[in-house]
Amino acid sequence: MGRHFGDLAKIRHIVTYSLSPFEQRAFTNFFSKGIPNVWRRFSGSFFKVAPPLVLTYLIYTWGNSVHEQSMRKNPADYANDE
Repeated sequence: MGRHFGDLAKIRHIVTYSLSPFEQRAFTNFFSKGIPNVWRRFSGSFFKVAPPLVLTYLIYTWGNSVHEQSMRKNPADYANDE
């Protein structure tokens, strides 16, 4: 009844290879190459990403504090109300 998922298209002149999932090694060189690679990528991009995020956070908190201060009532304006 129809074609299977792997046989949806006929492609000529292209050789494809596949490996059984039981023969694959998912965590090959995980500790010897994987962790140093993660550290290299993290340290390479940290100084590109962190300064804008810190600056954005500081501007956001400053804006919120200024807004909160502007929304307060001045007690001196109401000192003689009686």
